[in-house]
Amino acid sequence: MSLSPQQVELVQSTFRVVQPMSSTAGKLFYGKLFQIDPPLEDLFTGDLEQQGQKFMQILAVAVGSLTNLPMLVPIVQQLGVRHASYGVTQEHYDTTRDALMWTLAMVLQDRYTDEVRSAWVSAYAMLAGIMK
Repeated sequence: MSLSPQQVELVQSTFRVVQPMSSTAGKLFYGKLFQIDPPLEDLFTGDLEQQGQKFMQILAVAVGSLTNLPMLVPIVQQLGVRHASYGVTQEHYDTTRDALMWTLAMVLQDRYTDEVRSAWVSAYAMLAGIMK
């Protein structure tokens, strides 16, 4: 699956809005993730604030590299292997997508249009597919 140039631009431009609020976005994301699937919290042993920062950093790399898939794919594949070793299952990818979309809606507010949501869902589906 690949993204259209318009989808890439939507994801990248809206992520630029999210980045200055990355600390808040990370907290919102993990709060929603554990609300949707409380047992997931058991997979995380470290500081959740740091985990939120790591998540946002990885997301920044992925979003910034959407136009350079040959570089991005091996990184995302390694991430998938690492997540599998932590006990992440196929179902967790859906939960993660739902928490991410909710977080984006909270942070972007009026900018979170159907078109933006669709672009993010497509980008997430592509990246999750590579990770799996």
